[in-house]
Amino acid sequence: MRILVIGAHGTIGREIVNALSADHEVIGASRSGSEVSVDITKPASIQAMYASVGKVDAVISAAGSGAWKPLAQLTDEDFAFSLGYKLMGQVNVVRYGFAHVNDGGSITTTSGILSRSPMEGSAAISLVNSGLEGFTRAAAIEAPRGIRVNVVSPPWVTETLLEMGATDTSHGLPAATVALAYVRSVTGRETGQVIEP
Repeated sequence: MRILVIGAHGTIGREIVNALSADHEVIGASRSGSEVSVDITKPASIQAMYASVGKVDAVISAAGSGAWKPLAQLTDEDFAFSLGYKLMGQVNVVRYGFAHVNDGGSITTTSGILSRSPMEGSAAISLVNSGLEGFTRAAAIEAPRGIRVNVVSPPWVTETLLEMGATDTSHGLPAATVALAYVRSVTGRETGQVIEP
């Protein structure tokens, strides 16, 4: 298969590329450092990415971020950033992607554990993760030409916990293990699912 991975240089994205490269043609896309440049906060950038890549069998988005602050400190700008980047950025990857994914292909996005297990400081990210999961269920119903749409909801990733200075990483999963959920989404038959590694 020909697979486009957005966020190919991120912690999870690198492992997705590693997991798929042996058996598939993988095209990496990111803000910088990849063969294809894309900024998912800009619809025109997403459209230009698809135009440059051409037809693919699958798209994976492991990109997007949001504001992390106590609710009382979150500003309108923080919510706008979170909604525009992690939520609408990936919604647009799906919307514009339909025209570029082959019949029976798939599009997979990324939410996260904070949709179902929020914590202090996660209000904006919990919002966008939950929104993305609801959008995925609806988009799968309307996807054309047998294209499947799923979202992977990773737990805390071990490497991320280490970067944050955590001393206990026992509740995390290595990025290489998380990447297998994306492989399952691309190579399986599921659609409209929230896949938890």
